[in-house]
Amino acid sequence: MRIVVTAPFGVEGMLRKEMNRLGYTEGLTVGKGGVSFEGDELDLVRCNTLIRLGERVLVELGEFPAASFEELFQGTKALPWEEWIGQAAAFPVSGKTVKSQLYSVSDCQAIVKKAIVERLKEKYKKTAWFAETGPVYPVEFRLAQDRASLMLDTSGDGLHKRGWRRLNALAPLKETTAAVMLTLSNWRPGQVLVDPLCGSGTILIEGALKALGEAPGLKRSFTCEAWPQVPEAIWQQVREEARQVAADRMQAYGAELADMRLEGYDIDANALSMARYHAKQAGVDKYIHFQQRDVRDFRSAKKYGAVITNPAYGERMGDAKEAADLYKAMGQAFEPLDTWSFYILTPHPGFEDAFGRKATKNTKLFNGRLECRLYQFHGPRPPKKI
Repeated sequence: MRIVVTAPFGVEGMLRKEMNRLGYTEGLTVGKGGVSFEGDELDLVRCNTLIRLGERVLVELGEFPAASFEELFQGTKALPWEEWIGQAAAFPVSGKTVKSQLYSVSDCQAIVKKAIVERLKEKYKKTAWFAETGPVYPVEFRLAQDRASLMLDTSGDGLHKRGWRRLNALAPLKETTAAVMLTLSNWRPGQVLVDPLCGSGTILIEGALKALGEAPGLKRSFTCEAWPQVPEAIWQQVREEARQVAADRMQAYGAELADMRLEGYDIDANALSMARYHAKQAGVDKYIHFQQRDVRDFRSAKKYGAVITNPAYGERMGDAKEAADLYKAMGQAFEPLDTWSFYILTPHPGFEDAFGRKATKNTKLFNGRLECRLYQFHGPRPPKKI
């Protein structure tokens, strides 16, 4: 089958490298919005369970020209839906259209749904509508420049949902975005990691889990777990292998990991309470120290640390100056830390001027739909890393 692992814009290359490290080195196609390859049911399970930077794992059933509703209907109907969708299965349809003559999403949804139903009626010799009381097979269509792609979503909830977040914070940073920030940084578990504006703790929790080698999807379920095409034995195999990887890492680097130091600070006591709760849910609370403190008061005598943070953006009128004042205060607080590295995510175009120095590099990232830049200030590498 053709498997597509989606990723936010700009992350595709990093996702390919992550997949290389997981053993996927042949036949990968990197495109806008993700990486695709030919795989099987084991690969579906491995990608859902192990990939840290991706957003969803899809099965692509087909791609074809669709400049009219008739082309969309016939192209959809020609695909082998019965190989996946049983007589009792539910198959909700969603999708999007970009730069295509078929621009109405709701009309395209109706056409795709009708085409699948007609195909299944013919294959199952049925005349009545399907009850859709069984396993759910979410159908996705994408129309771009008059070409349609039809896919099944195997993940359900996006892969950024790791399973430990039980409470909802205001505009929380996605776990996948935090993972990208960590990937782009020079941070290693042998260094101190600080988020001085930690909010609900996403960056620190994601950092601790990554350092411990815990698979990001180990504590959650996926839509395709209910599919008869993906045997339960495969899920058990992949999860056991993931636990063994984490155990092997602990055995190899136990002393260094035991001394791992992650620190989170914020002026909001409620946010810190949520961060502590989530760290406990994720099983990493013993590695993270949370404390109520203003970033202006941040000091450290340690060397070769890393600050990775997602400060307030000041998007609303009247808040922009407050955000600029915050960035200026951050620059002043961090100035004495001459061996440290800093990684700061913000959409603020005047960030460097307010912060007081130019970044070594900045990378375009999206926090949700908001275009941001990760400003990277690389300090000297620490003498020891794992």
